[in-house]
Amino acid sequence: MDGLKKELLDNILPFWIHKMVDNKNGGFYGQIDGKDILHPEANKGAVLNARILWTFSVAYRIFGDKEYLETATRAYDYINSYLVDKEFGGVYWETDYKGNPVNTKKQVYAQGFALYGFSEYYRATGKREALDLAIDLFHLIEKYKDKRYGGYFEAFTREWQPIDDMRLSEKDANEKKSMNTHLHILEPYTNLLRVWKDEELKQAQKDLIRIFSDNILDGKTYHQNLFFAEDWTVKSSAISYGHDIEASWLLFEAAEVLDDKEIVEEIRQLSINVADAASEGLEADGSMIYEKDGGHTDRERHWWVQAEAIVGYMYAYKNSGDINYKKRAARIWQYIQNNLADRQHGEWHWSRMADGAINRKDDKAGFWKCPYHNSRMCMEMIEHFDLR
Repeated sequence: MDGLKKELLDNILPFWIHKMVDNKNGGFYGQIDGKDILHPEANKGAVLNARILWTFSVAYRIFGDKEYLETATRAYDYINSYLVDKEFGGVYWETDYKGNPVNTKKQVYAQGFALYGFSEYYRATGKREALDLAIDLFHLIEKYKDKRYGGYFEAFTREWQPIDDMRLSEKDANEKKSMNTHLHILEPYTNLLRVWKDEELKQAQKDLIRIFSDNILDGKTYHQNLFFAEDWTVKSSAISYGHDIEASWLLFEAAEVLDDKEIVEEIRQLSINVADAASEGLEADGSMIYEKDGGHTDRERHWWVQAEAIVGYMYAYKNSGDINYKKRAARIWQYIQNNLADRQHGEWHWSRMADGAINRKDDKAGFWKCPYHNSRMCMEMIEHFDLR
């Protein structure tokens, strides 16, 4: 898979540095749409800023470029100044373009990404304040976890009280628990564990891995269920191929960093099984489709699904030795280069539609379109697989 480093350093990261920095109001702009038009007064989301923080912290840690550190620090300062709730703890969901809070709910998913960003900024810089912020978020997330059935609720009010609308986005089910939130608590806990060997954190990570194996994953199909009632009753029938392949490697990474040999060996095979289940979503051109729900199959090829599929298949290759997984990753990389990477304006398009048309109705950069999935794929391949 040639060209990964070039894609990262020449196409993805420069887009965010040169097109998204908001020099007037601080931090980063909230949106560049699918037609590459900047919307300077778009609202700014916690998830976007946390993912920028994580991305450029890793990039600085790997490559040592001071411009990456400056970009990471810009995101760090914005989150700390405008998104961290100094009164009730945690981070707000959204500010306006000037940094005033406009949605103060405490979405647990967003707390996880802020933790992910803060912990990585500490890894990159050694700044103790960043680690303390990450630890504070860990304690806050754990304080409000489900003590009866285990796991984490979706959302709370600003004051950490129950909230009626718990949805992460308009397309999500309004249920108390989701696969997605648990996956993105597992991920930052893994990163925090790299730098903070705390016993409570280790136990929380073990519990999370067990929740995936016992509650979230279907023991027969190895697909993940997506939404749940408080007691883990399944509340959905859809299959998300992208989340399956992403979970396949994040689960193994979590087990590796936890460094429990018994859990590592158990999750090694489980990880391969989940990657195999996700492979039902592969198309003849090598790409992976979005999802399936009952008789309806969504054949849109999202940018993030392709990025996560490369990492997932490379982990499956590492854990099995089967060269076919590596070949799948290489085919997806070819698809990305030919269909998603934007050589004219930078970054990647959101997706290709089922008929092959470029999706321009969704953002090039925005609330959900961040430099995290594609940058992480490139940096995982460079750092852990020596593929450049």
